[in-house]
Amino acid sequence: MMRLHGMAAVAIALFAPLAAAEWKGKGELGVVMARGNSEADTVNAKLDMAEESEQWKNGFGVAALRATNDGEKNAERYNAFWQTDYKFSDRSYWYAGVRYEDDRFSGFDYQASLTTGIGHKFIDTETTKLSGQAGAGYRRLKNALNGKEFDNAIFGGELKYEHTLTETTKLVDKFVIEAGSENTFMSNELALQVKMTDSLSLAAGFGVRYNTDPPVGRKKTDTLTTLNIVYGF
Repeated sequence: MMRLHGMAAVAIALFAPLAAAEWKGKGELGVVMARGNSEADTVNAKLDMAEESEQWKNGFGVAALRATNDGEKNAERYNAFWQTDYKFSDRSYWYAGVRYEDDRFSGFDYQASLTTGIGHKFIDTETTKLSGQAGAGYRRLKNALNGKEFDNAIFGGELKYEHTLTETTKLVDKFVIEAGSENTFMSNELALQVKMTDSLSLAAGFGVRYNTDPPVGRKKTDTLTTLNIVYGF
């Protein structure tokens, strides 16, 4: 019993600062429904949140995609990430992050990774922001066709770009790479956001995902075009 109380105290000490922190972020939702000669449904949703102090930053995100055509499911994907940054200066930081993806149509049951490295803000103005990070880590993935699991060291990198075109229009791009001996995963998400109110925006996006070595019979490249309502808070 004393041991349980001790573990509970440690958990409270670790997570109480996060619960008390001021989290900010945005949620996105896009829905397409077609009825008539054919029936098709597509739903995609995202949630990204972050809290920041003078020296630390924590951020996480989740996303889901589901699509059916004439009652048959043809896309289903779930992903999540968490990252913690320790700031050396206003521009540079150390980071550690985890990423998990479950894409039922990629040929992989899952891809899970843990990476750490150094990040830097190359441009940080009111109108333009460009940051990048690079490091190394570990990844485990599972082949959905034969059930085999693979572990390998990876290089992890990321580039983020934001540019305010007008008072109500912003261009956002995010590139992610995880390169390993079993598979190299790359994704790029480009979006144009148009603000409608202080909290609501409309976002048109185009995403590309690429696996160099997918299981037999699966394509290397997937693309997704979206039109989402974005709520910032």
